[in-house]
Amino acid sequence: MKNRIYRIGKNALAIWGGISLIGVILILGYFAYSTSIGNKTVENKATTSDVRFVLNWCRLGDQRIKKVLNSYESGRSFTGDYLDAYAIEISNVTKMELQNSKSWYRLDSLPKVLNDAVELANGWQYQIPWFPKMDELNPESVYVYPWSIYCHGTEPTGTELIFVIPKDKMVYYIGTKM
Repeated sequence: MKNRIYRIGKNALAIWGGISLIGVILILGYFAYSTSIGNKTVENKATTSDVRFVLNWCRLGDQRIKKVLNSYESGRSFTGDYLDAYAIEISNVTKMELQNSKSWYRLDSLPKVLNDAVELANGWQYQIPWFPKMDELNPESVYVYPWSIYCHGTEPTGTELIFVIPKDKMVYYIGTKM
């Protein structure tokens, strides 16, 4: 009886050890894949269905999307740092539509934390040269929708912003964390 219990316990622990070993191998394999060949920067591959969230987040509606002109989706670092950006041509948007919403801010009248987030987002020109430089635009004709701003203290370390230039019928999205 004692030997039988010992044998059953020994087999149960061996099975548990095998399952645990397989689990550890799978987890290590996933991390190795996601930090090497499975973690690549993808440029100009986004489709209209990939960027629908941008216009839906800011309540403009994805039915306005004509085409995605540029896209950049960086690989993710182990700590979650990333850069995603899209240039989206839309069918229409008016200044009045944006001015009547309390969620949109004109580029020349931003609260401090949003202004800091715009400056953070504007620092990626070396990776996304097609993204508009904020200091080269007419601030009275550009609107920004802050989807999220992540701060360390009072300094933004990550942001997701949507810019609209009504006269060009363009929407620009940038999501970054550093």
